[in-house]
Amino acid sequence: MRDTLLIAFFAFLGAATAGVLGAWVLRLIRRWSLIAHLTVVAAVAVGAMLAGTLAVAQAMFLSSHDLSVVTTVVAMAAVVSLGTAVLLGRWVVARSRALTLAARSFGDGGAFTSPDGPATAELAALSRELEETSRRLAESRDRERALETSRRELVAWISHDLRTPLAGLRAMSEALEDGVASDPQRYLRQMRAAVERLDVMVGDLFELSRIHAGALALSPSRISVYDLIGDALAGAAPLAHEHGVRLVGDRVDAVPVEVDGKEMSRVLGNLLVNAIRRTPADGTVAVTAERGPDGVVVSVTDGCGGIPEADLPRVFDTGWRGSGARTPPAGAGLGLAIVRGIVEAHQGRAAVHNVTGGCRFEVTLPTAEV
Repeated sequence: MRDTLLIAFFAFLGAATAGVLGAWVLRLIRRWSLIAHLTVVAAVAVGAMLAGTLAVAQAMFLSSHDLSVVTTVVAMAAVVSLGTAVLLGRWVVARSRALTLAARSFGDGGAFTSPDGPATAELAALSRELEETSRRLAESRDRERALETSRRELVAWISHDLRTPLAGLRAMSEALEDGVASDPQRYLRQMRAAVERLDVMVGDLFELSRIHAGALALSPSRISVYDLIGDALAGAAPLAHEHGVRLVGDRVDAVPVEVDGKEMSRVLGNLLVNAIRRTPADGTVAVTAERGPDGVVVSVTDGCGGIPEADLPRVFDTGWRGSGARTPPAGAGLGLAIVRGIVEAHQGRAAVHNVTGGCRFEVTLPTAEV
């Protein structure tokens, strides 16, 4: 037993010496290639065995013949281990270089494609992460291009819509100033209507800028959907009467929600005004609210005749307007973008679907906790 303990002790001393030396070398070459690191690790393993063997041989006074035999065996093991480490290192380095070349496609605006061939579990996981990152970047670039297109369209439309009332205001003010207005009161009423339209457009732009900047401050409170819709219907009734459109809200459940009453009133008002203006006379705009599996679903159904399927994904984009909506009082195409921004700020979602004779706008809001 005592001899065994001595052999273990001397073997440990020899192996520990080789391990400390190997750790020092690894620290010195920590910025070198992976091949060098694997070679050092293999050399440390063989060196530790050789050092332990030599220490035991000296302590046990082995014959020189036995020592040479052991040394030869260890040397052959060292050759094989070092060769294997170099091959493994070269393979891993080649795979890493292929991965690096494939990752350069990010900078060129392309998509990442994993190199062909087998890889270690770590490199395979890295490839999967790069593929996922590439997918997200592609989606981000698509969104950025869509937003840039939307911004350009918005600037063009806003410029057009601002120029029209401003030109009218200038002409009417010049007519009043020159005293050639046959009916000054009518001119004043028209000027006020133009100013109110400009005020609405500026207000929509300000609201949208707050939404895009993440500066929309909400003050949520517990409100019944029944009360929200009732107030919205009362506010839209004069416009509906002017256009000869019937407002129907007989399927409204009194479900509580935790929302900002002012902002949600704006959402419902925008949807109702949009529906009334696009529904022909003697048509109907129906509002419903009911509890669904994902929350409270508020829907506004109009009689606009439907939206082309190709346009449905763009309905809530900033500046989008239907083909027949570019004349006053259509606005600047910001109402539905504001609707989506406010609803998403409440952790809800907005959607639109075509139905028989028109389309249905749906707003889904989380149900208030009991």
